[in-house]
Amino acid sequence: MLASVITFLIYLCILALVLYLIIWVVRDVIGVPIPAKVIQLLWVIVALIVILWLVQMVLGGGGFRLPVIR
Repeated sequence: MLASVITFLIYLCILALVLYLIIWVVRDVIGVPIPAKVIQLLWVIVALIVILWLVQMVLGGGGFRLPVIR
C-alpha cells in the first residue's frame, strides 16, 4: 500500500509539472495570451483526474465496475 501511495504522489507531481510547463511555454515562451479562466479550467481537470486516480487506488485498482448484463 505504501508503494502505491508513493507512486501516486510521484505521478501527481509529474502531472502538475507537465501542465505547468505547458502553460509556461505557451504563455511566456511562445507569447500566446491564455485567459485566467482557461488556466483555472485546466487545473480543475487535473484535480478531477487526480481524484479518479485516488479512487482507483483506494478501490484496489479496479475502479468502478459495472455489472455484466447477460
